[in-house]
Amino acid sequence: MNYLTISENAKASFIEKRSEFIGYIAPVKTNDEAVAFINSIKAEHRKARHNVYAYILREDNISRYSDDGEPQGTAGVPVLDVLKKRGLTDVCVVVTRYFGGILLGGGGLVRAYSHAASLACDAAHIMDMCLCHRLKITADYGMYGKISYLLPNFDTITVNSDFGSDVTLDILVLSERLDALKKELTEATNGTAAIEDCGELYEDFSSVKKISEEK
Repeated sequence: MNYLTISENAKASFIEKRSEFIGYIAPVKTNDEAVAFINSIKAEHRKARHNVYAYILREDNISRYSDDGEPQGTAGVPVLDVLKKRGLTDVCVVVTRYFGGILLGGGGLVRAYSHAASLACDAAHIMDMCLCHRLKITADYGMYGKISYLLPNFDTITVNSDFGSDVTLDILVLSERLDALKKELTEATNGTAAIEDCGELYEDFSSVKKISEEK
């Protein structure tokens, strides 16, 4: 259910035998958004020899690509393969090539387009989108220490903290850890903490998972 995507547009470029390859990546959620991004890059680089693209969408499980005039299988497929190997979805990559006059050959093209796509992915911020629940926890100040001690053990994300007459915490917890956390909170506070489940959603847990891996 969880998936990897990117937070915002990014780009990177390199030169191979006088040909310039510019890799662009963008977050897209629909086919129309992907087409609009592709067209915007094409409009920006009207004089380029090729604007190769590939994209993968969760919606209707769509994946498409185009060699845009390069020999079949040497451009669009390698770009698509990079996205698949990285497990990315809801993303579109366009690789613009300004031809430098030297032919690269089939293998050279595959390596160049793969490299451009990889550089674009490296330049982007990868988001680990996980199915989670947003909880609102309300408790008196005497229980705050126990609650704040518990939460890191469940890799939660604190969205908001309100220190009024009581302490109110808005947190995100992975769906698979929801029941265990609620049980621990109830036991730790002797049932005095009010726990409101505000629903299930997808959120980026990349920072939390990175911290867990470093421990």
